Amino acid sequence: MEKRLSAFTVASVYVGTVVGAGFASGQEVLQFFGYFGLWGIGAVIISTVLFIVFGMIILELGNKLKAKSFRPVVEEAGGRLLGRIIDVIIVFFLFGFVVVMNAGAGAIFMEQFGKPAIWGNIIMAVITLGTVLLGLKRVIDSISFVAPFLLVSILLLSILTVSFNFSSLVGNLGFYRPRSAAVSLWPISGILYSSYNIILAIPVLAPMGALAAVENLRKGAILGGLGLGLGSAAITAGLLAKAPGITTLEVPMIAIAGDISPLFRNIYSIVLLAEVYTTAVSSLYGFGSRLAEPDSINYKILVSIASLFALILARFGFSNLVNTLFPLEGAVGLILLGALAYYTLKKKLLGFKSPFVFSAKPFIGKKMSWGKNKKGRKK
Repeated sequence: MEKRLSAFTVASVYVGTVVGAGFASGQEVLQFFGYFGLWGIGAVIISTVLFIVFGMIILELGNKLKAKSFRPVVEEAGGRLLGRIIDVIIVFFLFGFVVVMNAGAGAIFMEQFGKPAIWGNIIMAVITLGTVLLGLKRVIDSISFVAPFLLVSILLLSILTVSFNFSSLVGNLGFYRPRSAAVSLWPISGILYSSYNIILAIPVLAPMGALAAVENLRKGAILGGLGLGLGSAAITAGLLAKAPGITTLEVPMIAIAGDISPLFRNIYSIVLLAEVYTTAVSSLYGFGSRLAEPDSINYKILVSIASLFALILARFGFSNLVNTLFPLEGAVGLILLGALAYYTLKKKLLGFKSPFVFSAKPFIGKKMSWGKNKKGRKK
């Protein structure tokens, strides 16, 4: 499988790991971009640039380190102490996102299909676990297959909404409610949006970096970042076309789809479930592959137990979990981006021809360990 992934596959997986319940529901985009009106597009541009730059850094680090999980990447970027801290916190958040996505599936089943939430919880837990047990190749295949359809659905819904409500969109370009946003300053909002979403992406991007040529990684990071930016901008435009009425809704994009037709609403609900699935799969794989060797018996036992606990914890409710987890993740994401940026700039200042060329020698062929291991560090 090594070196065979195309740039399109890399880009699709990047998009698929980031888009999830918060993105496709419109609530996440509303909080970080929509409340700023036209200035929200400026925040989208900042976010898009960061997705491209840091996606490229992570992918190429994964390539140089032949990473099987995200740990070598964060330890190379942050050093032993900071790398360990980031490592532990990311593991915690990855499990948290498995819980949140299971809860999100339950909320969709209850609110959109009129079925008990536990049905959605169980179905999502089972198909996510089944995909992850099949290994990284199946994770990449499933996400890369689903992601293009998700992005096309988002773009189609947004284009139709803007077309039917163009005058409202023009009138709402001055819509500006920073106090209702997750962060009151739109530039900071764009940065935070990228920072916490990159935590979602790094568990798959890091090991995927070892499975493609460097040229495809760079093209994939650019295409993936642009796809995420385009999707965010499209949802922002659709939300502004229906503002301020949709700002009080928990899942505004499904309500917007319902305004077009009941059939479109049901179709978009299924799309939203698919987006929950891609995020759940990437999070569970990242959690399991960090704590056990992928495809080993310990790995299979670990992800099975984690899925069971995630199913139980999902009963606390989707909105409660999101409100607790997302703000904390944004702060941690800034630490990760800071470490990656510092590492890249340091290498560039030391005379490297490219900011994305790294030394992999301390890691290649060696098993990562938190214990004392001074062997090989002496000159």
